[in-house]
Amino acid sequence: MLNVVLLRPEIPPNTGNIGRLCHATGAILHLIGPLGFSLDEKALRRSGLDYWRELAPLLWDSYESFLSSVPAGSRVWLLTTKSERAYWSVGFQKGDYLVFGSETRGLPESLLAANEGDCLTIPQVAGRSLNLATAAGIVLYEGIRQLTK
Repeated sequence: MLNVVLLRPEIPPNTGNIGRLCHATGAILHLIGPLGFSLDEKALRRSGLDYWRELAPLLWDSYESFLSSVPAGSRVWLLTTKSERAYWSVGFQKGDYLVFGSETRGLPESLLAANEGDCLTIPQVAGRSLNLATAAGIVLYEGIRQLTK
């Protein structure tokens, strides 16, 4: 089982799409606040997240509190456009964590600098960017592909 981690997500439909992705694949969704939206029932329904209770995402107040929950030996991969290392170049393992930053800011520079060896990217044309849900789907399904071959 893989883990998808969203650090300070801002756009409810992106989080909803990633939630659907996790629900469909059995991945665990982690949301690290502060969130850019409410998780109250009305807001979730408005975003089409009627299965949210079944998904049961794990909520964290900070990256540090999330990190303290990661079991020893588990790997935490940071997805960023600021890396040269392609996501397919690593051998994903059960229990890996795939961390994505917010839609407008990505992951903090300080986090990337402190974990340079754990940064991965989805190669793309310079000046272009992928939607957060698309990026999460690309990397998650590569992990699943590797783990099921």
